[in-house]
Amino acid sequence: MRRTYDDLVHEAAGVSVDGWDFSWLDGRATEERPSWGYARLLGERLATVRSALDIQTGGGEILAGVPTLPPVTVATESWPPNLRLAASRLRRRGAWVVADDEEPRLPFVSGAFDLVTSRHPVETWWKEIARVLRPGGSYLSQQVGPRSVFELAEFFLGPLDGSARGIEQARREAESAGLEVLDLRSERLRMEFRDIGAVVYFLRKVIWIVPGFSVERHQERLRALHDRIENEGPFVAHSARFLIEARKPDGQAA
Repeated sequence: MRRTYDDLVHEAAGVSVDGWDFSWLDGRATEERPSWGYARLLGERLATVRSALDIQTGGGEILAGVPTLPPVTVATESWPPNLRLAASRLRRRGAWVVADDEEPRLPFVSGAFDLVTSRHPVETWWKEIARVLRPGGSYLSQQVGPRSVFELAEFFLGPLDGSARGIEQARREAESAGLEVLDLRSERLRMEFRDIGAVVYFLRKVIWIVPGFSVERHQERLRALHDRIENEGPFVAHSARFLIEARKPDGQAA
């Protein structure tokens, strides 16, 4: 028996959205993964260094899944619920978790890390990243690209610009901070939402897709989308991701 709109929405509105684990969506929504395999690349890089910093670690899910952590591993996070999750996951691995706000400056001395990483940062603080990297150190990051999930955002908000987060802008900003870009590639990836509960959960968790989202505020559009999914099948959107790896030149001062 098909579940009603009210049942699906009530369930999704009540479940916890702490952390960066999307397993609640299993069987209800899908998203293709980038071909480069960020978690694999992260594990490879971490295995070769002695000190690393993971910025905006979320609940520490990605870092905690890496086979080997460097002797000095530090993660930062600003949102208290995620900070608690990250601490519980990463401290048992010997990593330090530091509460940090979402404004630079990073609370570390210059030249402290061989490797700096971040997955889906809200903003990339290129000058600060360059400062805390030792000469010869690298930055590895998977980021959200332009017009990511815009099919869903525009269903609720109408036409959007979406010109920000271009990969060439990332290249320019990295180079302006004195870093040498070693790798830069992007992909658009198919997403499917199979019921309205999946949409509600996703928008509660990924808050920048529809800023200020709530079930009450967006009830009319939610009901319209529920009817569309019921009549036409899964709602299809596309996420945008890019990978960037940059290196601080050996001769550059810490």
